Amino acid sequence: MATAVIEFLVLAAIIVVAGTILTHCADAIADITGWGRLLVGSVLLAGATSLPELTVDLTAVRIGQPNMAIGDLLGSSLMNLLILAVMDLTRRSNGKMLSRAAAAHALSGMLGLALVAVVGMGILTAPRWPNLTVAGAHVSAWIAAGAYILGVRMVALDQKIAVQKTVETVPHAEELKPRGKPVRYFAGFAIAAAVIVLTGPRLAHAADQIANLSGLGGSFVGTTFVALCTSLPELVASIAAIRLGAFDLVIGNVFGSNAFNMMLFLPLDLAFPGTLFSVAEPAHLVSAFAVVICTSLVIMGQLYQRESRIRFLEPDALLIIATIALALFLVFVTS
Repeated sequence: MATAVIEFLVLAAIIVVAGTILTHCADAIADITGWGRLLVGSVLLAGATSLPELTVDLTAVRIGQPNMAIGDLLGSSLMNLLILAVMDLTRRSNGKMLSRAAAAHALSGMLGLALVAVVGMGILTAPRWPNLTVAGAHVSAWIAAGAYILGVRMVALDQKIAVQKTVETVPHAEELKPRGKPVRYFAGFAIAAAVIVLTGPRLAHAADQIANLSGLGGSFVGTTFVALCTSLPELVASIAAIRLGAFDLVIGNVFGSNAFNMMLFLPLDLAFPGTLFSVAEPAHLVSAFAVVICTSLVIMGQLYQRESRIRFLEPDALLIIATIALALFLVFVTS
């Protein structure tokens, strides 16, 4: 027990350092390349911080723990939204949840919401139609992966148009863009991402050892302990981004990571002997519905504008936290 706790703390510290470097490099890449923080946060940073989910869950599937893998992907999405809500409680954001470009983030948020709904339908219908597969993976996994690719393209095109409008409307906008060689930042980003990928599975393994001593089930462990571990890069990246004042990186990372998590169902289903969705426990539907509700609350919090908001009393963030707490309790009693 003591060994597992020490290992967990050491690995968590490593991820904290790597996540901070990752965010600084992502912020520099967004400025120097002109891609924008929304696109970099939604795709590049989100993909890097979600890589631990892929490595951890592939291991879980291979050792015969598919429900832990499913619970991690959905639970990690809940934890990401929880991070966003807690951050929102501690910041004044001029009436919009962490973001100054609500409409653009609403697009990436709706993408994640749609993908979670697809996965939820797959979990619900797979027990009745287990043979609805293509190349060994359930059709819902293929739809989620295809929709993710198309959705990312939409976000990229939307961001490109937004950048072009900025150049046209802001005098000397191109001259204001920071100069420098992006190679060093891409290299730093890649190294930090590699550290997170290598550290993430060991961190989750240590958490799994601690959780097993309590006798909890795989679905609950995956949705809570393992999800919390694999969401640690998002937490560190969000804190570092807020310190930089890069709010677009924060919310783009959360929405992008949640969408990326749903796309990961395809490689996991391909690695699983059989159909991953057909063995999913009903408790995972609670997590999927909670992600849909919380994502909707975030989007409404972005689009609903007020001149002033009271710190620690923002209803959207409080509703998200309450919804996640209720969902985790329901997962506990139903798994």
